[in-house]
Amino acid sequence: MKIQPLGDRVLVEPLDEGEVKKGGIIIPDSAKEKPMEGKVISVGPGKRDDNGKMIPMNVKKGDKILLPKYGGTEVKIDDVEYQVVREDDILGIIES
Repeated sequence: MKIQPLGDRVLVEPLDEGEVKKGGIIIPDSAKEKPMEGKVISVGPGKRDDNGKMIPMNVKKGDKILLPKYGGTEVKIDDVEYQVVREDDILGIIES
């Protein structure tokens, strides 16, 4: 299955931060914080300004991005969890 986001939305695969241990105790998934980094899977065409002119997207497929802790819409495709967020909600692009 393939999803093409509309407007200024971005399909993001959250990146795992690995298993968290404190004092030798494994913390269950329900207690772990949500990942704040993700990989862009696909992007919409952009949004239109008040005059109808298309504003291009600043992110592209494959970019590693920084996300807010909460926000976006979670979707599950072929047993993989993704988030759909607006480009305005993306905090930044991580460059290595």
